[in-house]
Amino acid sequence: MSHIISLFKQKNIDEISTVINYPLKRENPIPAIKNPKEFKQRFHEVFDQTLVDLIAHSKPEQWTEVGWRGIMLDNGTLWIDSEAGKITAVNYQSPFEKKLRQTLIQKQKEHIHNSLKQFKNPVYTIRSEKYLIRIDELANGKYRYASWKIGRKENMPPDIILSNGKLDFEGSGGNHVITFTNGIYTYAIYRNIIAEKDASDITLVIKKNKQKILTQGGTLIAE
Repeated sequence: MSHIISLFKQKNIDEISTVINYPLKRENPIPAIKNPKEFKQRFHEVFDQTLVDLIAHSKPEQWTEVGWRGIMLDNGTLWIDSEAGKITAVNYQSPFEKKLRQTLIQKQKEHIHNSLKQFKNPVYTIRSEKYLIRIDELANGKYRYASWKIGRKENMPPDIILSNGKLDFEGSGGNHVITFTNGIYTYAIYRNIIAEKDASDITLVIKKNKQKILTQGGTLIAE
């Protein structure tokens, strides 16, 4: 923690790039930062002067150890791994990133199929063994599921659209599930944030009359 504070006081971007746990995720659809080279190029997009000053001038009492999740600054603005001392998450969005995100969302709306253009926030784009899946949050707070067979694209008519999704969190680690119903079928998208090392980003589970008929791992796609 003191080492991180010192690096931000110096604004030593080269050294800061070595204490990041990559990929450093940004809010969808902003792509994650994959490596030190990219971090140095995008440093000022994430760490504007407001955030740099917040970290550099933080006091020990602003940092809290939260068990296995690590150490957080304030209410989770920044997270550090307790053992390695690396930055694992930045839950702050600079004015630049806010503007960039809206630009990227607008670009998505221009290239996806007409039936999907109305949404509040893009949540996930997923590729599984058999499907391309897109999850969006709608203006009414519900979630929408659209899927295509692998090989098809988002500008094509989806094979299925469900607009009644409900989000539920599982425990305190951030894992959650978004569940959709379609008659006797349920489609569940599990986001595996805290999981075994080789676990998939996403697990798709489809049930018919409450009987599981498909379980498939999926990978998150950066736009």
